[in-house]
Amino acid sequence: MTVYFIGAGPGAADLITVRGARTLAACHVCLYAGSLVPRELLAECPPNARLIDTAQLNLDEITAETVRAHEEGHDVARLHSGDPSVFSAMAEQMRRLDAAGVPYEVVPGVPAFAAAAAALKRELTVPTVGQTVILTRVAHSATAMPEGEDLATLGRSGALVVLHLAVRYVDRVVEELLPHYGADCPVAVVAYASRPDELIIRGTLDEIAGKVKESGVLRTAVIMVGRTLGAEQFRDSHLYSTERERHVC
Repeated sequence: MTVYFIGAGPGAADLITVRGARTLAACHVCLYAGSLVPRELLAECPPNARLIDTAQLNLDEITAETVRAHEEGHDVARLHSGDPSVFSAMAEQMRRLDAAGVPYEVVPGVPAFAAAAAALKRELTVPTVGQTVILTRVAHSATAMPEGEDLATLGRSGALVVLHLAVRYVDRVVEELLPHYGADCPVAVVAYASRPDELIIRGTLDEIAGKVKESGVLRTAVIMVGRTLGAEQFRDSHLYSTERERHVC
């Protein structure tokens, strides 16, 4: 048997990939985060599949479920919200599976920041304005940031910053980025991206904290800070330029 770490997408059930849906439909055990993964996706599981909500389980209990399925000869779908390559706690599960001799594969998904960009109708990399996107979070009591990855340091680049798991700390985000980006820098907060209750909060760095607090958003949101969010006057890319040489094969 195999454990498949499947990116369930940012929220809308139809944003799971075709491969992800097909893999889910073939697994007779499914572990999912009930607070984050849309329940509509569970309808893709085979009839009589064992469905396990991991929201209240610890790492040992999750590992025990996958090992049990392995011993019973069942493939396992491990559904993670967004894409499992970022902020998913997949690495620690893989480490446990390696130790237990349980094979696994990864099926990528649509990440939250991509869904947020789609909601904003924005390209995050714009010629001559910004070509770098930083995915990060802020430190809090549960998990510290590695040395050199604090927001004030990252902000020196001036690149577009996408913050996960940070909307509760919006005041700190503003405080640390304001010296590098300026009070008038465009900011967008997208909560519940791609879901029916999707909420977009737009503003500038000096006013976004107040708007977020007024909205009441406390979780399931990404914060984007950077000049590309407001870019209008910029050079066309070289990709489709009339000056680019094209050879007919």
